[in-house]
Amino acid sequence: MPFYATPGVYVEEIPSGARPIAAVGTSTAAFVGVAPDRRARLGDATAVNSWSQFVRYYVGDATESTDLANAVYGFFENGGGRCYICNIEEGQPIAGTARQRTGLRSFEAIDEIAIVAAPGYNGVESWEALISHCEKLQDRVAILDPPREIEDVEQLTRVATTGEVEPTATGRKRRTPAASAKAGEPDPNDEPGMRPRDSQYATFYFPWFDALNPVTGTQTETPPSGHMAGIWGRTDGSRGVHKAPANEPVRGALGLKYAVTREEQAILNPVGVNCLRFFPGDGIVVWGARTLSGDPEWTYLNVRRLFNNIKESIDEGTRWAVFEPNDYILWRNLTRDITAFLTLVWRDGALLGRTPQEAFFVKCDDETNPAEERDAGRVVCYIGIAPVKPAEFVVFKLSQSSGGADFEQIGA
Repeated sequence: MPFYATPGVYVEEIPSGARPIAAVGTSTAAFVGVAPDRRARLGDATAVNSWSQFVRYYVGDATESTDLANAVYGFFENGGGRCYICNIEEGQPIAGTARQRTGLRSFEAIDEIAIVAAPGYNGVESWEALISHCEKLQDRVAILDPPREIEDVEQLTRVATTGEVEPTATGRKRRTPAASAKAGEPDPNDEPGMRPRDSQYATFYFPWFDALNPVTGTQTETPPSGHMAGIWGRTDGSRGVHKAPANEPVRGALGLKYAVTREEQAILNPVGVNCLRFFPGDGIVVWGARTLSGDPEWTYLNVRRLFNNIKESIDEGTRWAVFEPNDYILWRNLTRDITAFLTLVWRDGALLGRTPQEAFFVKCDDETNPAEERDAGRVVCYIGIAPVKPAEFVVFKLSQSSGGADFEQIGA
């Protein structure tokens, strides 16, 4: 309490008590790979805000491009605004080493990163490094690139393992005889699986496509991860993170390396392979919005990213509560601030419900914080939300009647 000794008028500022929770960013990407200038900022995670800045930092006098440069160009061309780059030596694992914070390890301390990719890197080792990185931090999602060439899309429905494939003399991979015998398949030429393992923190796009080489000005085969990261950022900015980043044009894509048919996507979509398709009049568009998870709760990419956004926003916005007295006042203030934040999320259309009460709940009281929780130094707040999910299958039912056509539209 202030000490007053002299008669007079005293005006004091009193905090209102409300601490608004601000939504964190969702579109900052991180790319690891080999830059055109092989020695530029080697091993360091550097923020880049434009293609011209990337050219100054990582291209220099180089006359040849790389998958990393092509992807970063596609990221900015498709609406991406900020990314981190880690240039690694050719042949070095993208995960980094235990003694040096390089590769994906250089991104671990950067909280604003929400998207991670290693353009052009595919195969079990690279996929596992990206997935493990995102599953460990649980605040970002990986975009995985497919193999450059696929002989049969059925391969994309089977999870790949390092022990089951070996290179042949022609460079074509086949299942090892030991692995084939173990699997009960005597044919050693059986095609191996080429899909990453299940994960709710990773997505997988197919196929590669031709795009402009930003360094030489010629056409080149380009992995999809950089362009997809830019589309995620573009969709976040125009609609919000709750909108699935699909049915969007791929700017800069000139031609697909594999033309996926409707029948082929029917077997790829259920296993989480997001296809790029060409449609007359629309061009090349993203025609899938799934994670690699087999859990129905985390099937859709926008649901995973919305939860990441809400979780991170609440985490940062309630840090003031640490070491506060664990009593009714703290519980009430947490409930008030989180409710206000989720109400704004609901108004943006990210939560399902005609009213906030239908869309979410926040419970923080003596029931969630009994004496044993308080004695352990914990304050527990239960939060439930109902995320919107994309209308992936739009069904129109049309039937005849004596008076004409009876038309009903059903969205699912």
